[in-house]
Amino acid sequence: MKIIAAVLERCGQTGPFDQTEPLVLGQLELDPPQLGELLVRIDAAGLCHSDLSVIDGNRVRPMPMALGHEAVATIVACGDPDDARFARGDRVVLSFLPPCGECVACVSGESYLCAKGAAANGAGELLRGGKRLHRGGEDVHHHLGVSAFATHAVVDRRSAVKIDADIPVEVAALFGCAVLTGVGAALNSAQVRAGESVAIYGLGGVGLAALLGALAGGANPVVTIDPSAAKRTLALELGAAGAFAPDGAEAEIEALLGGKPDVVIETVGKAKVLEAAYSLVRRGGRVVTVGLPNPAEMFSIPAVSLVGDAKTIIGSYLGSSIPARDIPRYIGLWRAGRLPVERLLTSVSPLCEINQLFDRLAGGDAIRQIVIPQQRES
Repeated sequence: MKIIAAVLERCGQTGPFDQTEPLVLGQLELDPPQLGELLVRIDAAGLCHSDLSVIDGNRVRPMPMALGHEAVATIVACGDPDDARFARGDRVVLSFLPPCGECVACVSGESYLCAKGAAANGAGELLRGGKRLHRGGEDVHHHLGVSAFATHAVVDRRSAVKIDADIPVEVAALFGCAVLTGVGAALNSAQVRAGESVAIYGLGGVGLAALLGALAGGANPVVTIDPSAAKRTLALELGAAGAFAPDGAEAEIEALLGGKPDVVIETVGKAKVLEAAYSLVRRGGRVVTVGLPNPAEMFSIPAVSLVGDAKTIIGSYLGSSIPARDIPRYIGLWRAGRLPVERLLTSVSPLCEINQLFDRLAGGDAIRQIVIPQQRES
């Protein structure tokens, strides 16, 4: 079938994107789903720094590529007509790492580290191999098994988690990345306990979701660090006990807490920020790093401190989440009013505005922007 998708021709693009237009909307040919795959209509998709890092070249991927990985969709067809788990019309949240279910990580309960899923993502292919997107006889690569900036997509069934259809699509899309990663960083990776103090670097969609997750886990107090005054104000409205600009933040936090925090979550994706997080956490505390820095960046700490201070550094990919387990769990917390993730929404726009929206994301002016691929330009 013919679809419309936003395609990136090459990495390393610079802004303003409204002028350079790295993402080009065009017609692609989409193959029907194979056995174990789903054809879905994309209902809503979110812009994430992981998308931006491919555009600007911080994360090099094979080109051309149809971008987008945080989305909610409706199933149009199943590759297996006898699929007992999914059916036409089901609403699903899409996860950006399909687990194979067979590798060491998967069978050990750590499917977010699936080797086969990671390899497929790196190659720009689906988990079962190959590509389903084409243009003029040329293959177009998939982004993280999803390629959500499009009217339709074919995904592996293991990328999909069925949800109730009554959740607004602009809210449901957030559970595919921002919520899964941020809330998971607090509840799964850090395993925050009631009464623990938590500091969070970065207040994008993932950082604010980590704030909500820490509060839902009973952490108290929770403080945040971000250069944006508007984001700091929102953090306070969401329940942070303090929100600080980066300069001098560590001293202010220690004064507020009466010492160093038990847990520090870093969502910025900069080695220097990770070093600051390591310095800030108390002796015996835990540092969770979620942000993806440029691969060339190196993280430096005094080696003796790992023993002398007994600090723990925890890498958190996908929020150490198992989507089939955690997406329904987090939706339950949202329904109970304990994860007001709708507060992370900055705007809802048609897909044709994609380049302008990435300018806002790159400039730090947006938290989570949602595009509706089916919505036409007014």
